[in-house]
Amino acid sequence: MNQIIENETPKNTFEPDPLAAGNTKFALDLYQQLRENPGNLFFSPYSISAALAMTLAGAGGNTLKQMAEVLAFSLTDEALHAGFAALNARLEEVQTGSPNRLMIANALWPQRGYKLRRTFRSLVKKHYGVKIKALDFADSDNARAVINQWVEDKTESKIKDLIGQGVLNHLTRLVLANAIYFKGTWQDEFDPGLTSEQPFQTAPDTEVPVQMMHQKLSLRYTEDETLQVLEIPYKGRDLSMVILLPREPDGVDHLEKLLTPAQLTEWIATLEETEVNVSLPRFNISFPLRLDDTLKSLGMVDAFSGNSDFSAMQEDNELKIGAVLHKAYVDVNEEGTEAAAATAVVMVTKSVSFMTVDFIADHPFIFFVRENNTGSLLFLGRLINPA
Repeated sequence: MNQIIENETPKNTFEPDPLAAGNTKFALDLYQQLRENPGNLFFSPYSISAALAMTLAGAGGNTLKQMAEVLAFSLTDEALHAGFAALNARLEEVQTGSPNRLMIANALWPQRGYKLRRTFRSLVKKHYGVKIKALDFADSDNARAVINQWVEDKTESKIKDLIGQGVLNHLTRLVLANAIYFKGTWQDEFDPGLTSEQPFQTAPDTEVPVQMMHQKLSLRYTEDETLQVLEIPYKGRDLSMVILLPREPDGVDHLEKLLTPAQLTEWIATLEETEVNVSLPRFNISFPLRLDDTLKSLGMVDAFSGNSDFSAMQEDNELKIGAVLHKAYVDVNEEGTEAAAATAVVMVTKSVSFMTVDFIADHPFIFFVRENNTGSLLFLGRLINPA
């Protein structure tokens, strides 16, 4: 393992590795689909990609092709799963010796007595470190309680009731899950004594009162005529929050249309150390999602249909995806950021479907938490109303 170097500033020549680049493309493609929903938005692209990558390990034929295209996986199957293992190792390395906490866990629950291919079980154990424990999905209340408790335990109780009533039943054969938890302290914490109530413009003619944090320090920053971009590092500088703040109070919609992997890379590449007066609202968001229709609209169609091919997972090829569930939480305050998310993929039988500058974030903005070495987007969101 490479030793973590404290206070190392990422270089502007950064280029994400192929897996991280693909994950970023999927993250932004998914964001473009979800942004049509009004209000706040927050999810973990990493958690969704990881859960679906485990599912893809059991796919074949056109199902595999569609899933790989939607998830923007350009690597071969072997390199893809080894890449997730390496990325997980890198994220564990970030956690080692750091004041920040970053925990990732994967699990798989098959129906009791249900036979999965040995090669599939070996692959997900080797590359994703999954814990496999059989459940009886005919007793759906107990199965749901077991999975939801696992998620709650792995996310420090921030994600509760990921799987709602009615999702699991006697046709459920397998649930795959990923959970991620992050608690990071700012490299330079905000002084709570400087926090004060100020207006936040949710729209050009609408304001709500929020607790606005303030500080002045040297941060990596860039700007153009449409937006300001600010990177706020967490202690150790392996992780950071990047905020994309449009200049106009109603500029998020235009900014979202510009949000592509190439544009994001360009903005990050132009960040330079600058004295910045930062004003940032305290806020927290809890956001549940069911992603079936969104993934279908992106092109992942066969996986949810009777045409699915999960023959690499189960010999009789009787499985399809019944549901993809996701829930995410974030809390931003003077100390830092606490964020958590979980994703569950429910597999069912095919029989039934289921300079000194001012950076004043007093209006809607987009933000994400990234791992700076690989460029992986761990969390991605939009703040419309912090109140």
